[in-house]
Amino acid sequence: MAYTDINTQEIENWLKDNLVEERYIHSLGVMESAVELARMFNLDVEKARLAGLLHDAAKCFPNEKLLEIIKEHIPEVHECELLNYKTLHAPVSAYLAKTKFNVTDVEILDAIRWHTLGRCGMSNFEKIIFLADKIEARTRDLTFRNECMELLKENNGLDKALFKCFEATIKSLVDRRLAICHITIDVYNELLEKIYA
Repeated sequence: MAYTDINTQEIENWLKDNLVEERYIHSLGVMESAVELARMFNLDVEKARLAGLLHDAAKCFPNEKLLEIIKEHIPEVHECELLNYKTLHAPVSAYLAKTKFNVTDVEILDAIRWHTLGRCGMSNFEKIIFLADKIEARTRDLTFRNECMELLKENNGLDKALFKCFEATIKSLVDRRLAICHITIDVYNELLEKIYA
């Protein structure tokens, strides 16, 4: 089943024109990793391919433009999501997927929407897109990727690999003295209880 009426080459061309080269290469890597994880967890490969490709569509928009789109079109964005400019692109990328690339599938849109902060009660599909963003092989640290891939083989492996990502993200934010949205803390706590309680 096709989840958009726009062909992949057109999407890739648009991304190439609207992302810096490294971000474009990263997007291709996330697409590949999302497909790999979808196969591993018996999820829809075509959905994963599209979500991975489009997850960072708005990443290179100026912050002013991201904030303007959020204010005008995405009023449900939480106040705490605005604390860190690095996460602004996620809701806008989901908005672009819907309005520019005609994606109507809620699972794809949600996975793109939450690929930076995560959220409590994430579906397995949302989890694999979140994870694919952190462990794709083209631009991410391969040691970290390999550690996550090993965790995926364990019982409850998807949550364990996800927890490792949240742990690393929170440490990085603390080290750089950046604000941490409570949504991220809530997911960390949820996973901690799920895995280690």
